[in-house]
Amino acid sequence: MDNDLLKTVEMSGPARALEAYDSRLASGGDAWKVHLELFPVVQRVLNPPFINPHLPKMYNICRELLPYLESEDITSLVRLEITEYARRVKLDELGKSRFSQSSVNFVDIEEVIERRNWSETASLMAVFHYQHGGQEFARRLLLLGSGYLDRSLGHSISCTAFILREMLERKDQNPWPAFAALADYFCKGRFCKTPEMVKEPVLDSSGDLREHVLKVVSGRGILNLHHPITLYAIERVRFLFDEPQYNHLIAQWIRFMGDKASDRIELPPSVAKAPADYAQFYEKFSRYEIKPVLQWAAGMMGSDEGRKTLGRYLIKAVCDQYQGRYNPHNLTGLGSTLWIMENWRDDPEVALTALYQFVDYFFEDIKPEKSNT
Repeated sequence: MDNDLLKTVEMSGPARALEAYDSRLASGGDAWKVHLELFPVVQRVLNPPFINPHLPKMYNICRELLPYLESEDITSLVRLEITEYARRVKLDELGKSRFSQSSVNFVDIEEVIERRNWSETASLMAVFHYQHGGQEFARRLLLLGSGYLDRSLGHSISCTAFILREMLERKDQNPWPAFAALADYFCKGRFCKTPEMVKEPVLDSSGDLREHVLKVVSGRGILNLHHPITLYAIERVRFLFDEPQYNHLIAQWIRFMGDKASDRIELPPSVAKAPADYAQFYEKFSRYEIKPVLQWAAGMMGSDEGRKTLGRYLIKAVCDQYQGRYNPHNLTGLGSTLWIMENWRDDPEVALTALYQFVDYFFEDIKPEKSNT
């Protein structure tokens, strides 16, 4: 990456970072390549007063948004990213420690987390990863995080899962910054004891999640938005787990939701036509009008092309509403919503309730009278 751009993002200078980004594009640079090159610094981006690594999670979820976008759309998404990463404080850079241990067990990692030894935790994570492989490291860390969903509002899985996904996918990058970020988070949260596995089956014989998913997409506000984000994370790392372990994760997620009820929203009739173009869609979206967004969505979800167009419009609209300061859940919540809408495309009640939950949250969060953090 251009040294000036990386340096300005590192030093939390949004204006200079954007100037460097524009210069990179003007000289023929590719916006997505810029995104990819941000990996080392993104892992250190913090979101105080919260300990949760919201921004590294957002970084991987932006990859999940990419299939919906046209090439010309990516520039504004990466611009949003650069501004958010640059304006925030960063975790101190952690130099690698040397350990002569010939073998590291996962319990060794749990013990140093309990002592809140950030440096040693990161180093043991790196050794375990080297000795046992990335997937085994990810599996064990997520099972550890599954014991702390109530305490962390789901982030001990949701943030962890997406950081791990990026680390596993990015063979071109040194994983050390991800180890440092995860060690910092688990030490701050004192997530140090893997829970006993839940062995009782929690799904019916067909594995039907529908009633739980309808419950998870119900409810307004940031607390309820965390329920689908957590499910989204579990499903995106499902390949790491056997069926008993997956059953355990779903059981922990259901327990995390508690006794919330399912909300049946009034489903809008689909309109005969999709919006003529993005401008028509954005005209309603920018007025914070939920009803037409849901009506269009109801009519667009029946085809692959329609869902892709709807996803593109939603991503573009969220980016176009950006004013230089965002709650990261505006993108992570969008990622989980698009995932639910795709995977429950044949169930309008679930898909549209999920969209209602996100759009309602987003509009309330960005209305001009609200001060965002």
